[in-house]
Amino acid sequence: MSFDPRCFLVSLFHAAVDAASAQIGVPPNLPPAPRGRTIVVGAGKAAAAMAKAVEDHWQGPLSGLVITRYGHGVPCRTIEVVEAGHPVPDEAGRTAAERMLRAVQGLTEDDLVLALISGGGSSLFSLPAPGISLADKQTVTRALLTSGAPISDINCVRKHLSAVKGGRLALAAQPAAVRSLIISDVPGDDPATVASGPTVSDPTTRQQALAILEKYAIAIPHAVRSWLDDPASETPKPDERTFARVENRVVARARDALAAAARMAEARGIAVLDLGDAIEGEAREVAREHAQLALRHARKGRASVLISGGETTVTVKGRGRGGRNSEYLLALALALGGAPGIWAIACDTDGIDGTQSNAGAMLTPDTLARGRHLGVDAQEELLKNDAYGFFQTLGDLVETGPTRTNINDFRAILIRPHES
Repeated sequence: MSFDPRCFLVSLFHAAVDAASAQIGVPPNLPPAPRGRTIVVGAGKAAAAMAKAVEDHWQGPLSGLVITRYGHGVPCRTIEVVEAGHPVPDEAGRTAAERMLRAVQGLTEDDLVLALISGGGSSLFSLPAPGISLADKQTVTRALLTSGAPISDINCVRKHLSAVKGGRLALAAQPAAVRSLIISDVPGDDPATVASGPTVSDPTTRQQALAILEKYAIAIPHAVRSWLDDPASETPKPDERTFARVENRVVARARDALAAAARMAEARGIAVLDLGDAIEGEAREVAREHAQLALRHARKGRASVLISGGETTVTVKGRGRGGRNSEYLLALALALGGAPGIWAIACDTDGIDGTQSNAGAMLTPDTLARGRHLGVDAQEELLKNDAYGFFQTLGDLVETGPTRTNINDFRAILIRPHES
């Protein structure tokens, strides 16, 4: 049977995504039904799929509301699904978050709040803190997203500008029990970071949030500065009584996805080098490091694949289109310089890389040569942050549509030294 590197890499990506599906992670982690009511809430790119998995396996009555990104909805019978803006919050998300906050208030000790949390929830579940407008949050969010700040820093700020994040949702649900099922999209799988931890106590401080805004030279709206200067902006800290009836459980993560991809590669007789699921840093810098690794392995003369996860960042200086995975891949192509026998894929597991319609892109040994033939210069496009435009011209975008899960980046570099 002939071996198609493109098909192989796409199959690895799909194996990774399938391993993190809601239908796999949610059912075995559902709690027993309570004596009282069960209220389902949630936010994230996987929230609707998680809600459907709950409905398919829950014994007893349910009600509730979840928020997901536009185009990521799934029909549910009793749980309402609202679609809202991502990565910049919008009015649909603000209104739904306000309704969700009201839904968990006034419950009793016999009730259960089942929170379905996944990546993307930070922008989707957006209810500004007192005195802060949605426009203020949008301004700060846009600036942070193009600043090159890591997701941990961005979410620290988000928590302190929110009426629901950083443990505040769990606080509002007292005295009901809270069980959070979490599909993690963050390096390290810290529940406090996924969707800015609406049901998790927050170790960060308002002073740290201010320092992050100043570090990345973010213009701070007056209302935001006034709120962060107020001690009331501090998020709930670990407290035995406050969070005694809260359980946060990660049900899917990048580690699961990489393991699934590795099994598929090994079944084809291809050696696997797992670089880890928590890689961070500027996309183009990570790409240069991975290129050097790939070139060293190519010299060994054995078929192998380098896989990795995590979340890179992009400091946007140009006016082009593209997400962090496409930018990583364009920088990787330049660093490899057309080396023979090396292919690669880099995609966001939610199916959307940045704000475009593609999940990511594909690299082949002749990527640079085909670009030159078609009149597009890879270095120039990288300087413009227009990786999307480059790979679109080559016909090498990977388009899957929304996957309705999110465990962040998936990257695989295939090395077949005797093929080009």
